[in-house]
Amino acid sequence: MQTSKDGNLSPAAQHFLKSVLQLRPHVAAFDCDGTLWSGDAGETFFDWEIKRGIVTPEVAQAMRARYAEYKAGKVSEKDMCGEMVTMHEKLSEAAAMEAATEFMSSVFPGRVFSEMRELVNRLHDAGCDIWAVSSSNEWVIRAGTKQFGIPHDRILAAKVELDGNLVTNRLVRVPSGPDKPKVLREVVNQTIDAAFGNSKWDIDMLAHARHAFAVNPNPDLEALARQQGWIVYFPDGVARPLATCAVPQSARPDPSSA
Repeated sequence: MQTSKDGNLSPAAQHFLKSVLQLRPHVAAFDCDGTLWSGDAGETFFDWEIKRGIVTPEVAQAMRARYAEYKAGKVSEKDMCGEMVTMHEKLSEAAAMEAATEFMSSVFPGRVFSEMRELVNRLHDAGCDIWAVSSSNEWVIRAGTKQFGIPHDRILAAKVELDGNLVTNRLVRVPSGPDKPKVLREVVNQTIDAAFGNSKWDIDMLAHARHAFAVNPNPDLEALARQQGWIVYFPDGVARPLATCAVPQSARPDPSSA
């Protein structure tokens, strides 16, 4: 796989990549929205597909009301993420995938963090097993991670069972919060050497890994990450007065080996 040269990355980005690569992880897990790219693709897709008429007006009206309840704290994160997938019941999976692909290419382009794409490429080159773990729907995550070279069988996103080629309302998984390390244990069943996330919904996955990286973290995750001694990194272009990449002692080269 072709990778770019360090000269295309800022010194902070180069330092971040080195802090990960020198750990030589065998298995790595990445959150997607806010971590591999800026913004919430799942939430934005939800609004876009309703406006585009991907689902029926009746479903759209009900889901708009449900989303308002979610914003008011009356519906849990996991339940809302699950319903944003099951709302596609009776739609063909091909149509859902086509819509997600169009969305990611026409509405959500240019949001990928270049150093995160570079990191995933280099980890691939080093033989690391990469997993994408997200509570957004699987179709959007498939479309978004295509440019990262992450195969479909390495994506653990919100997913439903199919009836032939039609979407059902039977959930397979919704990896959010504690369910992220749970699905990694069930499906991967290997030690997660490095995990990357940006929000409180990633805390359990980060704590589950040998090495945790808070990438573009929300304030609550940033505070916890610094308290825990996890590496904190704000990608190039993210509005942050003092973007830092603190490398804990365990991740630094041994001076005696130089």
